[in-house]
Amino acid sequence: MLSGGDFAHLRAFVAVGQALSFTRAAETLGVTPSALSQVVRTFEDRIGVRLLNRTTRSVSLTEAGETLLRRVAPAVAELSQAVGQARLYQERPSGTVRVHVFRSAADLYVQPILPAFHRAYPKVVLDITVDDEVVDTVAAGFDAAIRIGEVIERDMIAAPLEPPVRQIPVAAPSYIAERGLPAHPRDLLGHDCIRWRWPGRAQPYRWEFFENGAWFEVEVDGPLIVNSKDMALKAAIDGVGIAFAVERTARQAIADGRLAPMLEAWCEPFPGHHLCFPRQRQMSPALRAFIDTVREGASAAD
Repeated sequence: MLSGGDFAHLRAFVAVGQALSFTRAAETLGVTPSALSQVVRTFEDRIGVRLLNRTTRSVSLTEAGETLLRRVAPAVAELSQAVGQARLYQERPSGTVRVHVFRSAADLYVQPILPAFHRAYPKVVLDITVDDEVVDTVAAGFDAAIRIGEVIERDMIAAPLEPPVRQIPVAAPSYIAERGLPAHPRDLLGHDCIRWRWPGRAQPYRWEFFENGAWFEVEVDGPLIVNSKDMALKAAIDGVGIAFAVERTARQAIADGRLAPMLEAWCEPFPGHHLCFPRQRQMSPALRAFIDTVREGASAAD
């Protein structure tokens, strides 16, 4: 049976067993070699087994010591990290949190929380990049990202901020009166469509629809290509052509008659915005504060 002080004894033994030196292990633990030697000897007496062979010039593991080290070293490391993680919560969040945010998410989930976040965490600097480029979050030096579910890196933790969303084609009543309504998504090939291009990509986005249990793409054409979905929506309102818009962003214009939806039977929901961050054993208090605040804000908005 282990006693309350045996974690300290095990930690001391692991340090010596891995370094095979009381001097180097003592430096790691911040104690004197003589004190460390006494702790290990007390532990050996406690369990009744010699774990280390000591001479004036060297330290080596006994067979029992090798077996114990192999089994307890991972557990001691895990416990030490867990204690370190707990201690982080005693610290007041400070430092810089770098975040990459899709334009569609910035106004929804970041802008509204900024005043309250600054009041609660005045020592945290939020360094926010707002664009629609799909970057490698970690390689680009970001601590977190907010993006739609379709483009989340596999090794990231992703917390949904909203239910699934869908995109729908929309156009002004004046355009529909002149050109008519498409009966099927492929009929869009005969219409003026307002195309959108992902940043960093040469070709415009192909509009995606759902039929018979599968997604398919339509490579539309038209007089305008933009990298701003807001501009595309405004151009549709002005009668330039048909835009492919997230339903939420077009809702008010549809309600007041400036836009009309079409082809809704082929518009299937897909994963909406997620807050993404890398898996890590110890998260900084500043990043934890940002994650918690964004998620609380998203829940309140629902």
